[in-house]
Amino acid sequence: MPTVVQFTEPRRVELVDADAVELPPGHLRVRTWYSGISTGTELTAYRGSNPYFGKSWDPERHLFSTGTPLFAYPVQGWGYSEVGEVTEVAPDVSGVRPGDVVAGIWGHRSEGVIPADAPHRRTLPAGMEPLNGVFARPGAIALNAVLAADARIGESVVVFGQGVMGLLATQLVRRSGAHAFAVDTLGTRLELATRYGATAIDAAVTGGAGQVIREHTHGLGADSAIELSGSYAALHEAIRSVVVDGKVVAASFYQGEGQGLRLGEEFHHNRIQIVASQISGVPLAIGRRWDQRRLVGTFLEEVASDQVDVGGLVSHVMDAADVTGAFDLLDRRPQEALQVVLRFPGAP
Repeated sequence: MPTVVQFTEPRRVELVDADAVELPPGHLRVRTWYSGISTGTELTAYRGSNPYFGKSWDPERHLFSTGTPLFAYPVQGWGYSEVGEVTEVAPDVSGVRPGDVVAGIWGHRSEGVIPADAPHRRTLPAGMEPLNGVFARPGAIALNAVLAADARIGESVVVFGQGVMGLLATQLVRRSGAHAFAVDTLGTRLELATRYGATAIDAAVTGGAGQVIREHTHGLGADSAIELSGSYAALHEAIRSVVVDGKVVAASFYQGEGQGLRLGEEFHHNRIQIVASQISGVPLAIGRRWDQRRLVGTFLEEVASDQVDVGGLVSHVMDAADVTGAFDLLDRRPQEALQVVLRFPGAP
């Protein structure tokens, strides 16, 4: 019987039985090998802080409002970083065969049924380690943020937060030709960012990271910054770190009210532009050329050609049956983990 990860209530997650799903036209059936846990969006569902649990989202007006919440516990199938083996293909689908290894989004479940033409569904490049496929979506998110930051040769970009997304973004900033400043509070993560070619900045330094970055840039500030820690205080330091008329890419899923963000200071006086980066869209200036399919494909090509390291970001591979322990680790001891991956039965 198929299984699926379920958020039963805040801070209670378990693996439960799921109904088998028939294969409709235009779809694939995939046996899950690995599924990566997001420390941003998914932890908001685990903790109960996601706005979808308290407010209604109107997709036509694009507004949150009071009313019937979009989600209510229990919630099944959260997750967006899966990789597995195709086991069945609908008769009207071509170009994909049973036995192909694909990355995509079908949630933390032992078996997924997905559209064959889904923009985020990709057959892994030949020879790629299957476990690396869980980074297809996170890599696309990080690449989207780097594109939004307009990273260029000879410029500098500050990446706040050196978790999985931040370390991917740091590598992609370096691939763009720009210099990367990496900001975090954990020395182990800063050490890894340094190995990827970044200049490490301790977020807890006296005076703030913004002041230190200005010292590194002869008082001018970095050309742009990417905030990936989810902290409003870090977003404020990102604003302080960039040049006059500079850009800050807010790529995190921020929770609650903006404590620590003071828009009457550097934001106002230095005319800083803050732009949101979210995977449902690409930067407006490149929208005619880029889409989700290109983001995912480009990132996987970078991994396949050894230009971006993802294997070094996997800290834990845990059996799906121990999903409770996996989320407890990320919730209570985040300093001990980077990418935590669930392994389903049959994975190589």
